[in-house]
Amino acid sequence: MRNKLIAPLLALVFACCTGSLLASTPEIQSWTTAKGAKVLFVAAPDLPILDVRVVFDAGSARDAEHAGLAAFTNGMLTEGAGEWDADALARRVEDRGIVLASGSRRDMAWLSVRTLSEIPTRDVAVDTLGTLLASPRFDDTAIERVRQQMIVARRQGLQSPATVASERFYKALYGAHPYAHPPGGTEDSLAQISPAQLRRFHNSYYVGANAVIAMVGDIDRSEAEAIAERLTAGLKKGQHAPSLPEPAAVKGGELREAFPSSQTTLMIGQLGMARGDPDYFPLYVGNHALGGGSLVSLLGDEVRNKRGLSYSVYSYFSAMRAPGPFVMVAQTKNDKADDSLRVMRDTLERFIEVGPSELMLESGKKNLIGGFPLKIASNSDIVEYISMIGFYGLPLDWLETLTDKIAAVDLEQVLSAFRRRVDPAKSIVVTVGGTP
Repeated sequence: MRNKLIAPLLALVFACCTGSLLASTPEIQSWTTAKGAKVLFVAAPDLPILDVRVVFDAGSARDAEHAGLAAFTNGMLTEGAGEWDADALARRVEDRGIVLASGSRRDMAWLSVRTLSEIPTRDVAVDTLGTLLASPRFDDTAIERVRQQMIVARRQGLQSPATVASERFYKALYGAHPYAHPPGGTEDSLAQISPAQLRRFHNSYYVGANAVIAMVGDIDRSEAEAIAERLTAGLKKGQHAPSLPEPAAVKGGELREAFPSSQTTLMIGQLGMARGDPDYFPLYVGNHALGGGSLVSLLGDEVRNKRGLSYSVYSYFSAMRAPGPFVMVAQTKNDKADDSLRVMRDTLERFIEVGPSELMLESGKKNLIGGFPLKIASNSDIVEYISMIGFYGLPLDWLETLTDKIAAVDLEQVLSAFRRRVDPAKSIVVTVGGTP
């Protein structure tokens, strides 16, 4: 990091440690740009820093028959744009202490920048981000470099039983749905993606009407409006990506795959919920007691603490644009896989029958509420949260009302939600490790 950034970053560290960052829930302002991009903005004048995150409905669910296309396209955005090749771009941002980042998941893809809020550094950061969004170069040498990086990452991932188990689970759960294939693609699919396909994907999905801009930092509303317009000025207005299909329900099943490792990864689950689901908070709070609280959860107590079957066991709901999965996960010694699987199933069935104790439920709620301030303790945390709120169309007061909604959940709501939404008999079971 350049010397010119040390002072403000030290101030950021000091603010985090002393609690002088945003102590209360941030006030979110929202509007739409001329190109149709939704903007969410939080003023944070305490530090001379600006965080901007631009999110597009351009995740791997939009890959169609070309697995990895969304991630490949997103990876190219920071490999040169406009008049800058990859090396020139790196010098442009590094010389000014500007931090660029990009990423993609099944639902979304994004490009972000962190910069000092002072001019002219801020102007350079904004102009650079706008150019990356609108005019990526897709140079042949950069394309092949990113392709090889993704292929190497793919090969490395397949050396992990956890990665293999996750891929098998998503394929079994989602079948022909766009969520089924690995977001990073396969070695074969990556090899076949052409420069023309990358450009077409960018032209289709990196457009104003498909974008959400999240900004947090030391600027006012008028400055934020001007920045949002500059960021989207070079984009086509375009259209928002079409709705995703509903995934088909599955009847359950079991897949066991041998893997040369001393540990077996277990995954048990089924379709869960989408963002904005009316059962979101009862399922979220209930899952914390079931397995979201890790070692202090029921799964942690039954599988790890009482029986020593697994060091790592947990559960989660992954709420996405279309219903994401509900999953219980454990890693265990190969010869303990069957015992771990039995205990995990028994724990889920008992949880759905009687739920957590009142004491465990209240303790979990206090834990979630007490930990919430740390989740919005920095500008970078807040910008990620508000980009999620904008992307999924959640209410602007979602952060403000979060703790009250958690506190209001009772045992009857948890039992009702789990009994309606989770059926152990329809669970998909995937084990990867040892012998089948």
